[in-house]
Amino acid sequence: MKNSYLFTASAIASVLAMPAAAMAQVPTTPTDTEVAPTRENTDEPEANADGSQAEGATEILVTGSRIRTRFNQADPVTVLTNTERTEAGFNTSTNLLQSTAVTNGTSQINNAYGGYVTNGGPGANTLSLRGLGTSRTLILLNGRRLAPSGSRGAVGSADLNSLPTAMVDRIEVLNSGASSVYGSDAVAGVINILTRKLNGLELSGQVNVPEAGAGSEYRLAAVFGHTGERFSINGSAEYYNRTAMTFADRDFTRCQTDKRLTGAGAAADSGSYIDPRTGQPKCYGIAAGTGAGGVTVNTLGTRNFAGNTVALAPGVPAGYTGVCNRFRPNSAITTGALPGYECVGGGTIGLDVRDTFPNSLLDQALISPTENYNGFLSGTYQVDGLGDAEIYAELLVSRRQSRQLGNRQLSIDYNAGSLLVPTNLRNDTFIPYSAASTPTAPRGTNVAARVFANYGNYDNYQTADFVKFGGGIRGKLFGDWRYDAYASKSWSDSRYTSDLVLTSRLAQSLDVVASGNGFACRNPVGGCVAAPALNATTIGGQFPQAWIDYIGSPVTGTTKFRETVYSAVIDGPLFELPAGAVQVAIGVERREQSIDDTPSEESQNNNVYNFTSSTPTRGSDSVNEAFAEIELPVLRDMVVHDLTINASGRYTDYASYGSNWTYKAGASLSPIRGITFRGSYGTSFRAPALFEQFLGSTSGFNAASTDICNNLNANTAPVRLRNCQADGIPLGFQATQSVQVNQRGGAESGLSAETSRNINAGLVLQPKFSFGNLSLAVDYFDVKVDNGISQLTSATIQSQCYDSVEFRANAICSLLTRSTTAPYQLQVTTGYVNISTSALRGIDYTARFTADVGPGSLRLGAQVTQFLERYNQTLPTDPQVELTGLLAFPKFTGVFDGAYTIGDVTLRYGVEWVGKTDSSEYLGADATYDFRAPDYWLHSASVNFRTKKLDFSFGVRNLLDTDPPFISSGGYNRVGNALLYSGYDFSGRTFFAATTARF
Repeated sequence: MKNSYLFTASAIASVLAMPAAAMAQVPTTPTDTEVAPTRENTDEPEANADGSQAEGATEILVTGSRIRTRFNQADPVTVLTNTERTEAGFNTSTNLLQSTAVTNGTSQINNAYGGYVTNGGPGANTLSLRGLGTSRTLILLNGRRLAPSGSRGAVGSADLNSLPTAMVDRIEVLNSGASSVYGSDAVAGVINILTRKLNGLELSGQVNVPEAGAGSEYRLAAVFGHTGERFSINGSAEYYNRTAMTFADRDFTRCQTDKRLTGAGAAADSGSYIDPRTGQPKCYGIAAGTGAGGVTVNTLGTRNFAGNTVALAPGVPAGYTGVCNRFRPNSAITTGALPGYECVGGGTIGLDVRDTFPNSLLDQALISPTENYNGFLSGTYQVDGLGDAEIYAELLVSRRQSRQLGNRQLSIDYNAGSLLVPTNLRNDTFIPYSAASTPTAPRGTNVAARVFANYGNYDNYQTADFVKFGGGIRGKLFGDWRYDAYASKSWSDSRYTSDLVLTSRLAQSLDVVASGNGFACRNPVGGCVAAPALNATTIGGQFPQAWIDYIGSPVTGTTKFRETVYSAVIDGPLFELPAGAVQVAIGVERREQSIDDTPSEESQNNNVYNFTSSTPTRGSDSVNEAFAEIELPVLRDMVVHDLTINASGRYTDYASYGSNWTYKAGASLSPIRGITFRGSYGTSFRAPALFEQFLGSTSGFNAASTDICNNLNANTAPVRLRNCQADGIPLGFQATQSVQVNQRGGAESGLSAETSRNINAGLVLQPKFSFGNLSLAVDYFDVKVDNGISQLTSATIQSQCYDSVEFRANAICSLLTRSTTAPYQLQVTTGYVNISTSALRGIDYTARFTADVGPGSLRLGAQVTQFLERYNQTLPTDPQVELTGLLAFPKFTGVFDGAYTIGDVTLRYGVEWVGKTDSSEYLGADATYDFRAPDYWLHSASVNFRTKKLDFSFGVRNLLDTDPPFISSGGYNRVGNALLYSGYDFSGRTFFAATTARF
């Protein structure tokens, strides 16, 4: 591990050296869990830890409602402030939003997922409340939708990188369905980011430096504001840079092993393959691989040789007489069937003795780097007339430049008869010709041998620009009624590039003729460079640079996403009840969206070697909506202390699938002061995302062994046997062709909206003590999503068809086609359909205690979530597998913090907890596998100084330098030896310092 304390000290010193300044006015912000103030920032008493309001609170606008109210909410709202973000050591709002305090330990897409295919494309950071998915979480900025942005075809969620961290005042989290208030996507809940207002100029900066000396975060920002007699203006400019952390920077990713055991209770790695040359567990080092099950690197694939005719590498059992078809060069071998090579795998040996650790594997990004630029500007202007109207506008701009350095294998198929192949292998057959599995071979030509070489590192990089401009007018109508008319336009433009090998150029370079002492391309058009001959150097991944430059090319695609919103709302009192005025909000809204993802021509023409091809994703949708909300203060200090009822409804009409109704009803009851019962029942929906409707056809290939009719024999299940034979498959069939899998959008199959219901019930206790203030809340939640949008896997489609007694009469079989003659190649078409069901139940526990202790004040807080049930069921016939307690689905998560303030100094200590998980029984793993993760505790500490003119904080995240839990290979995606899961910290102990100066 790199250990750079000097680097840490110098980075923190750079923040300390920022110039001091003063600010004319320091705006007050809510405490850690209080409810939000009004948009006009009027003052009110402090609220309670559970999100309910304190006695005497003025009217406010709370996330989850369009009514300004002074009464308690039926659903809890958690509020996190910018101050808390700094104290906890999070450098950006993205980090805070993806923390356990918001996500309840559910997995999020962050910068550790750079090497994976994710919605929004590489580099995008998204949010999924309750783990129900990013497209079921609605992100608002100042109460207005934040449009999706990102790259590639599957853009459907807001990219958190576009948020202006320095401008954020607080973040309100509503973990409850709210489609009847906000429309589509608010299934799991709503995140509302609210920006600041101030007078003056504020300069701030923060640096986070891991002890490893890599993956550092730097942020600089300027915030300004001014309020005049009739106008106000506020804005910010911000720069953020996160450097790469590679696999070489952390011990647990430097040597990926199997992490197998010899039996129950045995030591880690006791059952892993031991390299006979070192006596230590074998390092595989494949970034997203699975130990020994990963892909072979720097070996030669040949026809089958008998084990007793070739030299055996160390580790192959002495006297082995099975099959050998994987070799590595060894110049000391001068005899036998394959001089110059030794056997490292094949038959029953597997690939455990292969030489598979090029150092370039460690250059891959564990945490991918990004460079973000953000700007925000808002303003208001008071005009005469139109009900003392106020014209307002808001502009958000951002640019993300992200990068993911990967490592790839280059499989080079040397064709039978090629002069590049040694004479003893030239006319062999390693792979029979197939357009799918041998794309560089001339038609009808077999592959004599395949080099599994290490290509080395390659780049993926993106530039994602996002702009949102909106504004409107609001004012008074008659009496206490108000109106608000708004319109906005959002633009997302992205370019994404990958350094890939072009199939046509590789094939052209492999077709050679003799030329002098070497070779030349048979077709020299385009400056063709002949491929290197098959030899030890080539197998070792050492290629002529001129050839690499010829076969490789940056491949670039573009993505455009547009959203336009028009809305109008009126709200005010309808009539009086003894407890107060009945408040009503009525409104209409229209939204228009379009997507245009255009992959490179090479990708569209299926000319990217060993990568999937794709076609453009283009489409649009629009929706017209009408909604209403009513709040009835039924009782106030009559029989009971307070009884308030709230109801809302929305009618939606989408161009894509038709109309829908959603509704929600809730109530809060305080029989006496200090005790509140609250609850709600509502329905929500999610319209199909544009990419789910219009995803361009994308092709890929699965291994031939995934063909469901492979190895057909008399012992095959009777229904499957009959159906495979009905397709002409003979007994003894061995699939030699890859299964082609084509993906597409679901619009042509009539994709419709998801529907859901959401139940919440809670109890709030606020006992009065002479020595302090205590708030306790317990809230039960129950969410079920029906008609869920899902994409069937190739295996599921095959099973549902070939294991069905109806067979070709079964509609799902229309997604399968098979050639009627040998080799009976199978093609599977999959798209988005409405078939899945998701459900979860759980309990949120919240506690807060404040008291004056000694010369200062003490604040203690706790937030714990207990998941009682969670399952995702793709098909009605699928079993309901309980996910709670499995890896990445902890039963318990929690956040605890304590702070003590004396004057201008606050000392904070925080703990984030992810409960233990165990997937051993679920996976049917025996005692040689370890799929358990113990309780995970992440500690942080900070010291914070705050004055009227200057703030300064410094501290440590992951104070104890806790590594993520390690698991065995073979069941889950891993990062090194750890589970790929955002609930764990991959960076290690990290020092941070932040300062803010005002004038």
